[in-house]
This record gives sequence, structure tokens and C-alpha cells, in this order.
Amino acid sequence: MSITGVPAPDAATRHREQERPASIVVVGAGLAGAQTVAALRRHGFDGRVTLVGAEKTLPYDRPPLSKELVTRAEPAWLSDELDVDVLTLADDVRLAESAVGLELLEDGVVVRTRRTASAHDTDDTISADAVVLACGARAVRPTAWPDALVLYTASDAAALRQRLASAHRLVVVGAGWIGAEVAGVVAASGTAVTVVEAAPEPLAGQLGADVGALTRQWYADAGITLLTGVTVGGVDATGVVLADGTRLPADVVLAAVGAVPATAWLRGTLPLTARGAVPVGPTGSLEVGGAVGGPTLSERAATRMWAVGDCADRRTDRFGVVAGAHWTGALTHPEAVACAITGHPAPPESAPYVFSDQLGHHLTVVGTPEPDAEVVHRGSPGGPDGWTTLWVRRPTDGAAADVRELLAVLTVDRPRDVGPARRLLAGSRPPMIDVLRACDPAVPLKASVVGPAPSV
Repeated sequence: MSITGVPAPDAATRHREQERPASIVVVGAGLAGAQTVAALRRHGFDGRVTLVGAEKTLPYDRPPLSKELVTRAEPAWLSDELDVDVLTLADDVRLAESAVGLELLEDGVVVRTRRTASAHDTDDTISADAVVLACGARAVRPTAWPDALVLYTASDAAALRQRLASAHRLVVVGAGWIGAEVAGVVAASGTAVTVVEAAPEPLAGQLGADVGALTRQWYADAGITLLTGVTVGGVDATGVVLADGTRLPADVVLAAVGAVPATAWLRGTLPLTARGAVPVGPTGSLEVGGAVGGPTLSERAATRMWAVGDCADRRTDRFGVVAGAHWTGALTHPEAVACAITGHPAPPESAPYVFSDQLGHHLTVVGTPEPDAEVVHRGSPGGPDGWTTLWVRRPTDGAAADVRELLAVLTVDRPRDVGPARRLLAGSRPPMIDVLRACDPAVPLKASVVGPAPSV
């Protein structure tokens, strides 16, 4: 099958048709890029590896940027957190150097880069047999909000922290993961915080409005003013103006309205999805079933590239298309990419996993909540012992009335359910559970499974 683009050969076909690369350039020096370099070496790749990163810092973990914004002055280095030292693992590490162009050739790839110095820009090219795109994402800041700050990089965190040091009032636009985390830690430091959200409830886009509403009281408990169902008309140096003309004075405004793949430099070179991500299969190879047009590439040229992490929309056999921005995707998917490149069997797929520390509570989401799924609770939402929310679906095969397929799990201050949820949802098909037993917090989650537990 041809695409406006490329067919999607499996790993075995790819390796029959081309020799394995002897040199690889990894574009992106975040978690996904660093993990790719480490996985390649772990699986025996002894060729030349070049790592290119737009930031001037060595690889670090992004979640602490918001979760520990006030208490951590420097990044959580991956060399310490995961024992991944790219300076040792890669042959050439180029920091503060942005990729600005890509050519996929029949016999290799060429990455064009640009280093911005104080006086002038320096352009260069890197030639290799293959490329792994791990170029991540960038925070969204509406062009009409030049006075708003964003939070995605270590330099963003440093700038926000510096501004907050003398601030008395913070307005956060967006009550998603980042907005809630920043609001909580800043309010705890004594700064007055207002959060503005266009959706009817916090986390509505991530969890649905009904489940997101369960977090509303947390804002009041933290002394934060939460305004939902309202839109922002403008941002200036003195605060935020809502669409109805209401002014919210602020010393600092944070736009926490999402992130988009950092793939603008690839437009016209690769087919991209509607949100601008690189469409890939389970092992990170280019697939364009979800692309919205793009150039036509030869099959051989297409097999010269992989993509991983926040810049990729990955088709999985178990969960369908999983968008980037899942922390565990950047952590674990490089293993599959490295296996494909080196000819090793692909590892089992893990379930998408997100965690958040916000407003005095710890949340994890395992799997992919579906808007039309049935929602049930394990334990009492808002209770002192935490709770777990389950997204379930009635099977189509005439199962018993209380049997459901388990699709996703949210845990709130209930860490004992996290491990079982991850194991159950890592199987090749949704586990079948007795929903009445699953909703009883005294019954171990695994004990609610009907029939054999899913194979992992």
C-alpha cells in the first residue's frame, strides 16, 4: 500500500531490504533522545552516534520543572536520575544546536543544523545512515499574549522562578496538568494564585468534565481562586482581561494551554498528523495512515528514519494511536526503536502512563480514558484514603451483567492500585473485570479479574 508517502514495512521486512545503519543522528537531547542513545548502546549498536539538542543543557527530566518549580533551582539531570550519560554514550554531542532541515536519501540522511551565537548564526550539516527524531514539543503561547510566560524547558522554569520571586499575584491560564501543578506549588509559597480555565472543569480535556470536577475542591483547599467556563480576551504586562471585560490583575501570567510537537522544521519533508506529529508504528518507523498529506517518499528513503517521544503519534496494537506527551512514552518507547534498528525482537508494549503531583494530591493515569466509556469509582472520591476511577466498557460477547472491559485507571492518593493497574493494562487485550468487586476498595484490583489475567 502506498501513501502520499510511504508504505509501512514491518521491522523484519526493513532489515531484509537494507543493511543496518552504521551511523545514526538523534535529533533531540531530552528524555526520549537520551534514552534512544542509551538503548542503542545497550542493544549492541557500535556505530557512530551523534546527538543534537536545541537547548544548551545536558539532558534532564521535565516533570520536576513544574512539580518542583519553587524548590528545585536546577534541572534533574538524567545522568543522575537514570544513569544515562550521553557524553559517554554518544560520539558527538552538539548542544545549543537546532535542527532546521532534513533530507531523507536513498543511502542515508542529512540533518541541517543552526547554532545561534551572540554575533551570528553558524549553519552545519550532519550526514548519517539513519535518523531518530526525538525533537519533543514546544509550549503554546498565543501570539496575542507576548507578556505571558510558558513552561516547558529549564530556561522557561528559571525565568518563571525569577519573576515569581518578587511577585504577589500569579494568574495561570489553563487548569490541565501543568497549570494545576504550578498553581499548587506557587500558592503554597504564599503567592496569591488565580486559575482561569475555558472548560467547565479542571482536567476536563484529560479526564472528562465529570472526573475533572472531583478536583475542583482542591483549589479552594489550597486558597486558589478557580474560574472555569471563561475565556481570556487578552494578556498584558498588568494581568489578564477575560472575554467579558473582567480584569484580573497579576504580576506574572503563565500560559499553560498545552504544547505542540516541535516539528515545524519538518514540514514539506515528512507527512505529519493533524496536530503536527510524525506518524509512526509500534517500533517508531514512519507510517502515514494518520497523516494529513505530505511529500511522497520512496520506501527505502522512509526506512532511514524513526521518531519517538513528544514529536510522534504512535500507532499501538493495544491502545490505537497514542499521542506524544506521555512521559513513559519518552522513557520506554526508545527501547522498541533501538530493537528495530539493531534487529532485536520488539519488547512488549507498556500502557500509556501519566503522573501528577498537584494541590497536595498524587495522581496517576494508566491507559487511555475514552469519552464514551462508563466511569465507576473504587473507593469514595474526596475521602481521606484516596480513590481510584475506572473507565470500563460493556463487552459485546454476552458476558455476565457485572462484567466489563477495563480501559483506563486513575488513582488519586492510592499508590497500591498503580502497579496492578499497569500490569493489567499492559496485556494484549483489555482485561475483563467484575465491576462490583473492582469498585470495592477492600478487594485487590487483580482479584476483580474475570478469567485468566491478561498476558504481558
